Amino acid sequence: MLRATNLTRERVLAGSLESADTLWAKFRGLMGRATLPEDAGLWLPGSNGIHMMFMNFAIDCVFVGNPSGADGARDVISVHRAVPAWRGVVWYVRGAHGTLELPVGTIDRTATAVGDRILIGPAEGPT
Repeated sequence: MLRATNLTRERVLAGSLESADTLWAKFRGLMGRATLPEDAGLWLPGSNGIHMMFMNFAIDCVFVGNPSGADGARDVISVHRAVPAWRGVVWYVRGAHGTLELPVGTIDRTATAVGDRILIGPAEGPT
């Protein structure tokens, strides 16, 4: 299990972050789930777009770039609030090399913005 921390704002975006490391896991994503619990999320490494087909609920999405710097944190490239179920699509985010799918309200709760630094690492690591 992973954790996503906004180092700029000193806030945890997801303390319980699953990783979709395979093509099948990325395709499946959050489809078929009834909800995404608070403090949970899905990490899609290498992804620069998402679809919401067959989704039962809206999500917040944070697109990040490649790791940079000694800490391995990633810059936020784009944020998308409350992407709607079934009809929402983010086709392509230039410069994105990963996507965090999070419960609606996470972006506002954590004040996450373009340019913030996000660290994705082991859940037991420092916040």
